[in-house]
Amino acid sequence: MTEISRHDVLIAGGGLAGLRAAVQVHDAGGTVAVISKVYPIRSHSGAAQGGVNASLGNHPEGGDDSWKGHAFDTIKGSDYLADQPRAEILAQDAPERVFEMEHWGAYFSRFPDGRIAQRPFGGAGFPRTCYAADRTGHQLLHTLWEQCLKRGITFLNEWFVTRIVTHDGRAGGVVALHVPSGRIRTFAADVVIVAGGGYGRVFAKTTNAYINTGSLTAAAYRAGARLEDMEFIQFHPTTLYGTNILMTEGVRGEGGYLLNAEGKRFMDRYAPSVLELAPRDIVARAIQTEIDEGRGLEDEYVHLDIRHLGADVIKEKLPGIRQIAMDFAGVDPIEEPIPVQPGQHYSMGGISCDENGETDVPGLLAAGECSCVSVHGANRLGGNSLLETLVFGKRAGDRAVEIAGGVSEEAMTGALADALLEERDVVGKLRGRTDGERQIEIRRDMQRTMTDRVGLFRDQGRLADAVRELARLRTRYRRVAVGSGHAAFNYDLIDTFELGGMLELAEVTALGALVREESRGGHWRTDHPKRDDRNWLKHTMATRGRAGQPVIDYEDVLMAGYEPMERKY
Repeated sequence: MTEISRHDVLIAGGGLAGLRAAVQVHDAGGTVAVISKVYPIRSHSGAAQGGVNASLGNHPEGGDDSWKGHAFDTIKGSDYLADQPRAEILAQDAPERVFEMEHWGAYFSRFPDGRIAQRPFGGAGFPRTCYAADRTGHQLLHTLWEQCLKRGITFLNEWFVTRIVTHDGRAGGVVALHVPSGRIRTFAADVVIVAGGGYGRVFAKTTNAYINTGSLTAAAYRAGARLEDMEFIQFHPTTLYGTNILMTEGVRGEGGYLLNAEGKRFMDRYAPSVLELAPRDIVARAIQTEIDEGRGLEDEYVHLDIRHLGADVIKEKLPGIRQIAMDFAGVDPIEEPIPVQPGQHYSMGGISCDENGETDVPGLLAAGECSCVSVHGANRLGGNSLLETLVFGKRAGDRAVEIAGGVSEEAMTGALADALLEERDVVGKLRGRTDGERQIEIRRDMQRTMTDRVGLFRDQGRLADAVRELARLRTRYRRVAVGSGHAAFNYDLIDTFELGGMLELAEVTALGALVREESRGGHWRTDHPKRDDRNWLKHTMATRGRAGQPVIDYEDVLMAGYEPMERKY
C-alpha cells in the first residue's frame, strides 16, 4: 500500500532559504512541511561567516548609503550578467529582511551606540555588511529554526529525496529514502520548493560541506527544470591551506592583509584602489597568479595577516576564524599569519527561476544557492548570499501559497505510486549488485577533473578534455556497485545516488564553460581574456535531453538602465 502524506507546500531543503520559505507559507495560512537529508541546523547555511548586506547606513564613518547603491554594486560585481530588476529587488528588500531577523532574535554585532554593526566587504561602495562576529550564518539559521519551532512547522528530517515527481508536466511531490531505516516512500504537495543549496563537492578543493552535492538541483533538472549559468563558479580567495575551510571575507573587511612569499602586499598590482577588498573573482585570480609565478609559499598558498589588528579585535570580531586556524592549521593568527589559497565556494548558476522562485515546471519553485534568479550574474558579492536566502525564500513562500490548489489528487496519487515503484526497483538493484566499481573512485576522478580543468583559469583544451572525461565517468557510473546491502544508515547508497546527479551537474558546468568564449566574472578563459558584451551578454540555459545529455541555449539578460561598463576597482 502506498503511504502518502499531503501538504499545500513541501519544501526540500532545511537551510536558510527553506526555513524562511516555510515561515512565510505558514504565516500565509498554508500547510507546509520541510524535508531535509540532515537535521536543519546542520545545513551548510550555518557555515556562512562574514555577514549579510543591507543599506542601513549605520557605519560611524558616516556617508550615505541607499538600496540603489547596493543594486549598482551588485550589478557591477556581477560583471553585468545579473538580471537588473531582480538585483534591485534584492537591494530594496534587504533592510526589511535584516530588521526582521533582528526582531526575531538574531544576535547581530553592535556599534557602541547600539545600532547593528556593518563592515566593509569586497566590491561594495559602502560598509553595508551586517554581521554577528564571524558566525553570521549560524546566528541566522538558529534564529529561523526557532521561529519554525514556535510555529509548529512539520519537519521530515533525514529523508533523502531521490526524485521530484511530475504528472502532465506539473510537480506534485517527491520520492524520498529515510536514511535511518532505508524505507522509501512518497510525499505529495500542490507545490514543491527546492532549497537544496550548492554543489561544490563536484570539486576537490571546496569550502562546501560534504552534504553539498546538488542532489536536489539534479532532481529538479531531471524533472524538467532548466539550469542557468552553471559555468559561473565562485572561487573564494581565502580558504585555509590543507582543508579549504572558509576564511571569511570579513577578515579582510576588518583590515587583513594578503602577503606573498616575499612578505609583500601584492593587491596593489591587481586592484590598486581597493586592494584586498576587490571582488572575490579578482582577489582569487590575483592570489593564484602570485602562486603560479613563483611568489607563493611552497608554491601552494599565500599569507592572510591580521597580527596588526591586535588580540582584542581578533578575539571580539573574528573568534571563529582564530579557532579554525588554531585547530586545523596549528596557527594562532594573533601571533602568525594564516596560510590561504583559493578554493571553490559558491555556484552563481542553478535552477532557472524568476523573482518569485517559479521555474519552467508548474508547481516547482526554487530558492537559495540552488536557484538562479540571477542576482549574482557572473560573480557574487560577499554578503549577498545570506541576503538572497532571506529575500527570495520569503518571496517563494508567498508565491507557493498563491498557486497552491487545483491539482488533481487522484492523478497525482497514481504518478507518485508509479514513481515509488520505480525508485524502489532502482534501490533494490543497487543494493543487490556486488560486481562493479565503487562510487568513491569515480567521485575522486570527477573532483580532480573539475579542479584541474574547470577551475580558476580555463582554456579550450582543458575544458574540452573535461567534457570528454566527464562523459567517460558517466559511462563508468553505469557499472557502479554499492558496498553494503544494509538498509539502515547506508551512506554508501546515498553517496552513489548523489554521484549520478553530481556527474550531470559537472557536465553542464564544463560544457557551458567550453562554449562561452569570453572572460566574465568567475569564468576566466586565458584564450579569450576579454569580456565580450556583443556576443555574450546573455544567460546560458541547459535543458536535459532525452539521452540525459545537456542541450545548451541562451536568453537575454534583463536590463533596468545600468549600462555595462568596464569593471575597475
